[in-house]
Amino acid sequence: MRSDPTVILVIDDEPQIRRFLRASLLDTAYRLVEAEDGTSGMRAVATENPAVVLLDLGLPDLDGLEVTRQLREWTQVPILVLSARGQEADKVAALDAGADDYLTKPFSVKELMARVRVALRRRGGDGVRETPIYDCDGLYVNVATREVRLNGNELHLTPIEHKILSLLVKHAGLVVTHRQLLSEVWGPAYVDELHYLRVFMAQLRQKIEAEPARPRWIKTETGVGYRLRAE
Repeated sequence: MRSDPTVILVIDDEPQIRRFLRASLLDTAYRLVEAEDGTSGMRAVATENPAVVLLDLGLPDLDGLEVTRQLREWTQVPILVLSARGQEADKVAALDAGADDYLTKPFSVKELMARVRVALRRRGGDGVRETPIYDCDGLYVNVATREVRLNGNELHLTPIEHKILSLLVKHAGLVVTHRQLLSEVWGPAYVDELHYLRVFMAQLRQKIEAEPARPRWIKTETGVGYRLRAE
């Protein structure tokens, strides 16, 4: 028996973007549901139970940030922001509001689908699934046992380094903001102490990266945060 296609909801008032996504998902395992404004989009989240929401920030009725905040009051469906706003402040605001990822227009189908696959892998039940094990191209991290290996060799991390890496593993493939890392590793009182994070991130990269200045695993999202390579 053929299973029902995975639903992807796009909330965007630009017909060209919806047409582009419709064509991109043709003959795939996904079914695209479209909404032209925030109000109808939030209604579609409730009625269509999408696996991923693709959300524009510049909607005609509600700002996409407000849509994100309202959705986060009752659902943890992965939200991938698609926006022409490419400034660092816009990205940080969207992620802080509860978005899982951010892609600046124009974007390629290949990158979009890669981000969608990351979101789908992390979806479990009615929320986002935290993955305690990371195994990618020689780097192995088991969050539960605190085991970290690089090409089979055990790495010894400090407690702070392990906390940082564990948080990135739980959100592998997604952007983790500076504020989120600082809050969860050091505590809410340290969300503005960016120098703490830079020092320990440099130490962590020295241990896991062959070329810390050209990292393979921990990618910098300039002015926003960090992303652990997902595949």
